[in-house]
Amino acid sequence: MKSASIIGAAGYTGGELLRLLLDHPHVRVASVTSRSLAGQPIHRSHPNLRGRGELLFTTPDQLEPCDVLFLCMPHGEAAKQIDQWSRLAPLVIDLSADFRLRDASSYRTWYESEHPAPSRLASAIYGLPELSRTRIRESAGARLISGVGCNATAMNLALMPLARAGLIERVICDIKVGSSEGGAEATQGSHHPERSGAVRVYSTAGHRHTGEVLQELGPMQLDVSITSIEMVRGVSCTAHVIPTRRVESKELWKLYRAAYANEPFVRLVAEKTGLHRLPDPKILAGSNYADVGFDIDPRSGRIIAMSAIDNLMKGAAGSAVQAMNLALDLPETLGLTFPGLHPI
Repeated sequence: MKSASIIGAAGYTGGELLRLLLDHPHVRVASVTSRSLAGQPIHRSHPNLRGRGELLFTTPDQLEPCDVLFLCMPHGEAAKQIDQWSRLAPLVIDLSADFRLRDASSYRTWYESEHPAPSRLASAIYGLPELSRTRIRESAGARLISGVGCNATAMNLALMPLARAGLIERVICDIKVGSSEGGAEATQGSHHPERSGAVRVYSTAGHRHTGEVLQELGPMQLDVSITSIEMVRGVSCTAHVIPTRRVESKELWKLYRAAYANEPFVRLVAEKTGLHRLPDPKILAGSNYADVGFDIDPRSGRIIAMSAIDNLMKGAAGSAVQAMNLALDLPETLGLTFPGLHPI
C-alpha cells in the first residue's frame, strides 16, 4: 500500500484526486492540505465525499514523508517550492502548468515570465500517458511528473494520429469549455448572472496550452480559439485540419485505430447516425475516458478531428492517477475504469 498526500486539496482538481484515491486499492491517502480549511473535514469543500473517512485538512508544514505527493497549487507556486516538495516524496506529480514545457524559453513565450526552476524542466515528464507512457514507466529514482492542460489534452488526442502521419498542413482548433475550467475561486466571469446562458469567446488566439501541443506533436501551423459555454464539466475540441494531401475515410480509420487500439481510455466515436455518433463531453462527466472522432468534408478535403473529455478527469486528476499507476508499476487502469453518467 502506497501513501499519497495532496497539497492544495480544497479545489476542484484536489477534490477529484481525493475521490479517486479514496477508492484506489493500492493507495492510502495520508494527508490533504488547505490553509483556509485546516482542521476541518474534507466534506467542507467536497460535499460529495461526506462520510468517506475521517480525513481533516491540515497545513502544508504538517506534511510528513509519503510515497506520492500531488501538487494542486496555483500556476507558478509549485516551481518556487519544488525542492522542498521533492524531499517529502520520491514521486511528485504537479497538476499546475509549471513543469509541462521542457524548455525555459518556451515557458517564457507562453507564460510571459521566467521559470522559477529552469533546471528542473528537462527532467520533468509530461503526464499524458498516451504520449509519455514509456518514459513514465521506465523513469527511475526521484521523479517529477507534470500534469496536463485540459485543452491541450483534447487537442493532442484529436490530432496525434494525423500529426504522426505528417498529414497536417494547417489546423484551427475550436474549443468549447465548461465553467469548472476556471477553478473553484469565483471571478467576475464565473458569477452566475454573467455566466448563465453565455457563449463567450475568452481566448481568440495564443492560448498557453498551444505550447504543449507544439511540444508534444511537433511544429505545425496551429491556431486555437476557446469559448466558454453553459456547461460545468467538459472540453469539446473541433479541429479543422487542412491536410498535406487528400485522404479518404478508410485511411483515417486505419490511422486512428492504429494509434488508439490499445489505449484503455481512448474510444473512437465516429458513426454515421445516432444522437451520440460523435464525441460529446456530457456523457464523459466524472470519467477518465476520452472520445475521439473524425470526418472529412468531401468538397474541400478538410479533415474534421474531434475529441471530448472531462476537464477535471482526463484533463487533470484522471490522467495524474493514470500516470501514478504507471510510475508505481501498478496496472495502468487501476481505480479509473468506471464510465461517465447517462443521463446527467
